[in-house]
Amino acid sequence: MSDEKNLSDDLNDMLGDAKDGAKKAADKAGEFAEDAKEKAKETFDDVKESASEFADSAKETFNNATGENKKILAGVLAIILGAFGIHKFVLGYNKEGIIMLAVTFILGALTCVVGAGVTSIIGLIEGIIYLTKSDEEFYNTYQAGQKPWF
Repeated sequence: MSDEKNLSDDLNDMLGDAKDGAKKAADKAGEFAEDAKEKAKETFDDVKESASEFADSAKETFNNATGENKKILAGVLAIILGAFGIHKFVLGYNKEGIIMLAVTFILGALTCVVGAGVTSIIGLIEGIIYLTKSDEEFYNTYQAGQKPWF
């Protein structure tokens, strides 16, 4: 009987040790989870702040697009997509851009693409003119002077 009691006591001690070990492991896991949660929150905040800074910088760059930036953008768009008049919209000439679109699509459909060919040539010529002007001359002519054609 005493052997059984000793065995029972040993088993109870082992069970108690296992419970204590499990409790310590659970506490450590809880601490680890809290640390991981805090690190994730810090990382998320850093990423959120970086994204916000990038968006603000991009917005500022877009809003300050004048002079050379518009010259290059308008020139390249005129050469590549001149038939659609996108370069006119970039420079703020909405009426002229709509005219080019109408000629390209309406007149182009009625004349089997001849209208689109004409507006493409106009766009190519305007793109070359835009890109060959100095920044100051481009700004004075097309942005300050508001000269819509050639």
